[in-house]
Amino acid sequence: MKKILIIEDDKSISKELKELLDNAEFNAIILEDFENSFEEIKKQNPDLILLDINIPSLNGEILLKKIRKESNVPIIMVTSKNTEADEVLSMSYGADDYITKPYNPTILLLRINAIFKRMENKNTVLTYNDLVIDPKKGIIKNEKEELILTKNEMIIFTFLLANRGNIVTRDDLMTELWNNNSYINDNALNVNISRLRTKLTDFGYVDTIETRKGQGYILK
Repeated sequence: MKKILIIEDDKSISKELKELLDNAEFNAIILEDFENSFEEIKKQNPDLILLDINIPSLNGEILLKKIRKESNVPIIMVTSKNTEADEVLSMSYGADDYITKPYNPTILLLRINAIFKRMENKNTVLTYNDLVIDPKKGIIKNEKEELILTKNEMIIFTFLLANRGNIVTRDDLMTELWNNNSYINDNALNVNISRLRTKLTDFGYVDTIETRKGQGYILK
């Protein structure tokens, strides 16, 4: 049974989320200790986190950034904030998805299940030139060092790799990421592509993802 950690300071919403997830046969746990939220996350070792932006003691986006330094656990931001800037910032910090309150329970469950499905389908070790790609661990490595990617960055890279030499459209990538065209977000894709390129460049692989104007992307 997948464990989902709910990080939400509104007790009524937390209970509502727990009931929803328990009924969907997940093991839902509500975070109680906001003073030591990061330590509690490591202790619980969840399979997925539902994280509100406005939580006591530590801003949710700062907590997200802190988590990403040590873990690739899937994170969905659940918040009352619905501005484009909040969404882009969350995605840039490494969120896997973003949903605003009041949320549609069915859509939330679909997004959670889509993330777990992607994780199950990305367990094969792959290669790219002299690199070894391990989607399950979220890493790309060569003989000397390794590079950690977020879930979305890995999904984009492995999808481009599976279609290497061919143009992949933005719609194809967004469908692969969110599993349904209704849930796509153009700005979030831009953020993930930009972040992936920067990581690859810093790792010594420059211009590996080429933009084809009006068409999409191609992995060289």
